[in-house]
Amino acid sequence: MTTARKIEINPVTRIEGHGKITVHLDEAGQVRDARFHVTQFRGFEVFSKGRDFREMPVITPRICGICPVSHHLAAAKACDAILGVEITPSAHKLRELMHMGQFVQSHALSFFHLSSPDLLFGFDADPAIRNVVGLARQFPELAVKGISLRKFGQEIIKTLGGKKVHPWHSIPGGVNRSLRQDERDEIVRDLPAMKAIVREALDLIKNYLAEKGEEAKRFATLETAFLGLVNGGFLELYDGDIRFRGPRGRIIDEFPDWEYLDHIGEHVEAWSYLKFPFYRGLGYPNGSYRVGPLGRVNACDDIATPEASAELAAFRKLTEDGVVHYTMYYHYARLIETLYGLERIEELLDDEDIMGSDLRVHSRELYPEGIGVIEAPRGTLIHHYEVDERGAITRVNLIVATGHNNFAMNKGVELVARDYIRDGKVTEGIMNRMEHVIRCYDPCLSCSTHAVGKMPLRLQVFDAKGVLLSDQERS
Repeated sequence: MTTARKIEINPVTRIEGHGKITVHLDEAGQVRDARFHVTQFRGFEVFSKGRDFREMPVITPRICGICPVSHHLAAAKACDAILGVEITPSAHKLRELMHMGQFVQSHALSFFHLSSPDLLFGFDADPAIRNVVGLARQFPELAVKGISLRKFGQEIIKTLGGKKVHPWHSIPGGVNRSLRQDERDEIVRDLPAMKAIVREALDLIKNYLAEKGEEAKRFATLETAFLGLVNGGFLELYDGDIRFRGPRGRIIDEFPDWEYLDHIGEHVEAWSYLKFPFYRGLGYPNGSYRVGPLGRVNACDDIATPEASAELAAFRKLTEDGVVHYTMYYHYARLIETLYGLERIEELLDDEDIMGSDLRVHSRELYPEGIGVIEAPRGTLIHHYEVDERGAITRVNLIVATGHNNFAMNKGVELVARDYIRDGKVTEGIMNRMEHVIRCYDPCLSCSTHAVGKMPLRLQVFDAKGVLLSDQERS
């Protein structure tokens, strides 16, 4: 008779940060339960207390080296609210320009470097080649294009913020530098080539999904609601209202970002440091939802730039009601957003405000709290600060994109485990499929927590009494 077993994948590879997957099998070797654990602990909400609120746009980007711009801008928006100011058009558009650079570089990293090895080599391929090095060897042109696209976004960040990681550009009340004409012209010069790369990547993912057919549609797919920022119904990444759309396409709620606490709660499970946000109107778990690229393209009515709008229209024709629940299609949605980011960069650089010199608004006001909400590449990011009469931080609440997707990632891992594990047999390819569920969501675990831990993957199998039967490790 087969004994009950516990299978552990620790850590999940090719994601940002440290997490693990555990699968519990029953005596018949069938899946009893599966979970995605975030094994890091974040301390930023605690050790920010006592700091002057004006320091937060510099402190919070240190949460993560992949998406520091998102925290930088969300913090700046929260500080604007504490000061009670509305920033100038030039400052707003310069912030948004950096934000679009962040989207382009982050989405390029996710698709080309972290996920494409699974798509191009197959889930069951030898791990020795199923990685970014193998990609560079077998698909060198594609690898170079992915690097070029990411570099393009990073250079925008560096141009405005002084460096590609942890930039310093947005300050309470505005920004600290303008854009020079030669810098603008250099970005404009490279835009056509970058758009061509994204169009090629879109063809790649659409062909892959069409070839895989029902297998791709079934992969880790569950029906949920979706959440994202909108502006007049259009996709919005920098500054809009929060929209909650139901699984059948009905808009259930839409509210200004500063009302988030009235609508979003956080459930806690003892086995993960990462909380489970949910829509209060439906409770937990019925009010669980998804964010990020798939969440945003489902939540909005349309996209305001022509090429991305056309891609979204084609995307929505995949289902009768226009709502796409397929988890594997996160990659498709991610590339639609990348195309939008490039088109929006072009629009911003054609706007005369982008070259303006009116960059900062001063204020003597000091409100007791400030909320900054922005769409990070991985989903809706919320920064909420409370301050005393001197401006010292007394409380910080951060809800990051990875947290919003926590419920869906756990359910997705369970669905794939149940689909592929039979009679207790777990292959390398099955483990990689479970990991790829997490890669679809492109989580940033350092954003949701504070990184500790080590990187080798370790698979341990225990019997029903907790006795270790097998212990394997791979680098």
